[in-house]
Amino acid sequence: MTAFSAPKGVPDYFPPTSATFLAVRDILLGSARRAGYGYIELPVFEDTALFARGVGESTDVVTKEMYTFTDRGGRSITLRPEGTAGVMRAVIEHGLDKGQLPLKLAYAGQFFRAEQPQSGRYRQFHQVGVEAVGVDDPALDAEVIAIADEAFREMGLTGYRLELTSLGDSSDRPAYREKLQAFLAELPLDDETRRRASINPLRVLDDKRPEVRAMVADAPLMRDHLSDASRAHYEQVKGYLDELGVKFVENPRMVRGLDYYTKTCFEFVHDGLGAQSAIGGGGRYDGLMEQLGGQPLSGVGFGLGVDRSLLACQVEGVQPGDVSRCDVYGVPLGEAAKSRLVALSGALRATGVRFDLAYGGKGLKGAMKGADRSGARFALVLGERDIEAGVVQLKELATGDQREVPLVDVVISVREALGR
Repeated sequence: MTAFSAPKGVPDYFPPTSATFLAVRDILLGSARRAGYGYIELPVFEDTALFARGVGESTDVVTKEMYTFTDRGGRSITLRPEGTAGVMRAVIEHGLDKGQLPLKLAYAGQFFRAEQPQSGRYRQFHQVGVEAVGVDDPALDAEVIAIADEAFREMGLTGYRLELTSLGDSSDRPAYREKLQAFLAELPLDDETRRRASINPLRVLDDKRPEVRAMVADAPLMRDHLSDASRAHYEQVKGYLDELGVKFVENPRMVRGLDYYTKTCFEFVHDGLGAQSAIGGGGRYDGLMEQLGGQPLSGVGFGLGVDRSLLACQVEGVQPGDVSRCDVYGVPLGEAAKSRLVALSGALRATGVRFDLAYGGKGLKGAMKGADRSGARFALVLGERDIEAGVVQLKELATGDQREVPLVDVVISVREALGR
């Protein structure tokens, strides 16, 4: 028989780790919902041209990392490598930008990049993202950043930092681009890097090779070439972050891996993760919607890594969420007791109590081991004598304390014991 395994670079999540994974994802989404972001569900694959145009043809994502294939209709299809381009496509296609602005959307799901797998870098990874479209307001930039910061703090993380910069706007970039290209032209770059510099010189500053990093150490910085308007926008963003109590450090050499960013650009970094230290990031992308065929509306957003946030929690020894499978575990002693507890399982679950049962005719000792492994707070132990007496034994697993409760009142008694 063939032994199957998961594709290389694709993590499996199963209990108990999967409970923490879900808690991390829900915390990230919950922070966005509290700020008024509505949920949008996106296709896992889109027209390849959407990502080539939206993400940028000079990026590593497009040139090296996309999972692209031809479908049965001869169309070029790509598994989504990021979320913003897909959101913009949906906004344009469905006219979502015709209503009240800013349009505030949040999403979650799997994304795909054909990278070399390593710790924290997967070929299928999970992100939560937000996009705020239609208003160019520094306060909105600060809100987006604060949503992420609030979520990381809610998880219990402390060992991360927020790095911040400005990449300027369409009036700043041409002059800076010329200066940067002139600087790069004097360097002994290889042909492929020189080609990238001609398309988007900022990509060279994002090169991870030590020899290239050394060559560009004295490259001109965007922050020194901001227009008055871009500088004012950046200063206001920093001021609003101060008002929100969000701490940050400025990193003028930051270059995000996607071409569409303008003005505010940020990244959350956790040094406990090693080389793959970014747990999330984003920024403003004022020309993207028009580039994809929509209105010339501004936008700002982020993508936060669920997998890497989970790794950061493990590094810091924090565990958001509840890893227990249930609140109450049923221990039937005999077939008649099992029948009564099966009926009780439906009644308890209907009130929101998580209930599991010892299946398979286990004895008392084996069933109680199952109760301990489940993480339940209480066990309901029911035998033939209990049925005759019209009671069930409610046992607190942590202390061993046990008391009888009437079968007719068991739902109320269990909820009271759980503090509900």
